[in-house]
Formats: sequence, structure tokens, C-alpha cells
Amino acid sequence: MMETMQQSTHPETELDELDRALVQALTIDGRASFSRLAEVLEVSDQTVVRRYRRLRSTGLVRVVALPVGSRVGLFESWLRVQCAPDAALPVAEALARRPDIAWVTLNSGGTEIHCMTRARTRKDRDVLLLDKLPRTRRVTGISAHTVLRKFFGGPDAWAGLGVLRPDQAQALARPPAAARPERYALDEAELAMLAVLGQDGRAGYPELARICGLSESTARRRLERMRDLGVVFFDVEIIPAHLGYEAEATLVLSVPPARLAEVGAAIGGHPEVPFAAAVTGAASLMAVVVCRDTDALYTYLTERIGAVPGIGQVEVIPTLRNVKRAGMLVEDGRLVDPPPAP
Repeated sequence: MMETMQQSTHPETELDELDRALVQALTIDGRASFSRLAEVLEVSDQTVVRRYRRLRSTGLVRVVALPVGSRVGLFESWLRVQCAPDAALPVAEALARRPDIAWVTLNSGGTEIHCMTRARTRKDRDVLLLDKLPRTRRVTGISAHTVLRKFFGGPDAWAGLGVLRPDQAQALARPPAAARPERYALDEAELAMLAVLGQDGRAGYPELARICGLSESTARRRLERMRDLGVVFFDVEIIPAHLGYEAEATLVLSVPPARLAEVGAAIGGHPEVPFAAAVTGAASLMAVVVCRDTDALYTYLTERIGAVPGIGQVEVIPTLRNVKRAGMLVEDGRLVDPPPAP
């Protein structure tokens, strides 16, 4: 069932306890000031600044701001792309260069690519699915699954770190975003702001103001408003192998419609799952799973998934390589900016 999924971790990429605590703190509030982070972590400001700059400059950690698709009208899809064995990696790298594709992994035996697309309009999505992808050389099959409902992912913080004390985590926690189901229309200034924050979520307000053509105080208010309304969230990206999680896989589960909400909520609550969503297609639920090793993955499948009532068939698809994560390319285990969009 599982091919080898080990990804080597070089000594220079190992994170110590303070590094991990800093990463976890940033997952709670990606824009917390260095002084606030230092206070919570009980270290000096200079230590936090030095640790963060090292993690970011070496491509180990990146804080990015991402829009909440359901709030701003993005059309999100999960794609499974089948390729000839010798073409999968070049095709995956070509897909990763597209700005409308945020996540790309090489899966299974190296012949399947998984992508998460984020199109601004239905037309853009249809052009990608009906025109761009089928004409890509050596693609032998495509299945597109619309993301219907996220059970975990996006603004939710993955629980795989677990270093901070409860009081430290609580000190950084922000009030929950206002529950407003209506769509939020991003204006040009906000789109420009998100373009900057999508590469550096900790970009300063002077830079945001300059890019957006706003005053610094207005840029600050705009960003805080989007956060308070649940329009944007701050994500901390890190390759799981750097945290000691060597086995990644995608689960595709068949669940009856009447049990979908219950099963999705149960799986979304598992600490091994950084993303779970209801999707269209023959199987109604997909989840990304991150475990320490293949033995831990086996235990998760037999003891955690096996204990959830309502699950029918389960397909386990190993992740062989991360090619793109949250809009950033992955090169030699490091997060790097993609080239400018053509």
C-alpha cells in the first residue's frame, strides 16, 4: 500500500524546542510583534528576531496571508492528474508555476499529481480544467473535485507542534472571526495587499501602504478588518519532515451523505490531519494526513480511522514529494518564491 515516503532532514534544518515554540506561536498569530512573541516565549526580543530571520531566510518557515475562499468567492478544486511515469515531475513543476494553483504534490508511484486550485472566477476555473490541463503533454487523465466544505484547514491551526503551554497559547489567541456568511468583495487595494502578504505575511505596514496607495493607518485598519471578518488568515508553512513527520498521505473516503458532516468533523479533529474537506466525486471526503513514519500511519488508519463509524472504502495515496505549498515552491526541502506570473 505504501511506497517509501522518507524525506531526508539535514542537520542544519533541524528545529530545536524554541524554534518549534516560535513556529507554533506564529500559527496562533502570524503578525504578533516580535516583542509580544518574546514575552510569551520568555526569551529576549533579539533571540526571537534572530530565530525568525534564520528560519525564514533559510526557507524553513514562511508566514503567509491567504484569503478564505468561501468568503471571497474563490472557486476551489482538488485535482488528480495522471501522467506517464517519465512526465509526472515536469508536469507537476509546470503546474506549480501557475499562480491559480496553490498546492502541488507528487503522489502514488510517481504517476499521479494532486493540485489545489484557487480560481477567482468560474470562467477562470473552467478555462484551467477544460482547456489548459487537457492540452498538457503526457497527461493521461484528470479528475476534478470541487471543494464543498472544509472541516479543517485554512484558519484552523494544525496541532502537530504541541510545544507551547496552554497559558502561552491563550496569551496569543485572537478573538474568533465574526460569523458573516455573505461574500466579501475585495477591492484593488486589498488585492494588492494580499499579493504582498501572500509572500511575506509579516510585511510591515509602511510597505503595505506604499503598495496599496493608502496611508499606513488605513492599511492597518483594512487588514485588521479583513482578519476580524474572517476574510483572510495567516498561515505558517513548514515542510513536515523538518518537524520529524516523515509520512504524508492523502486519504479518499467514501461516506454516506447522511454521515458526511459527522465523519468530516471527527476526522477534522484528529491532530494528524492538517486538512479535511467534503468534495464532489465518487468518494465524498478527502483528508491530508501527516504522521511520524509509516508505522504511525498504519496505527492511525487502523485505530483512528477504523474507529470512526460511517466510513466505507478508504483509499490511501502516499505523498512522494511536495512541489508547491501555499503558493511557494519547494526546492530541496526549502520554501522559495515562485517566479513572477507571465
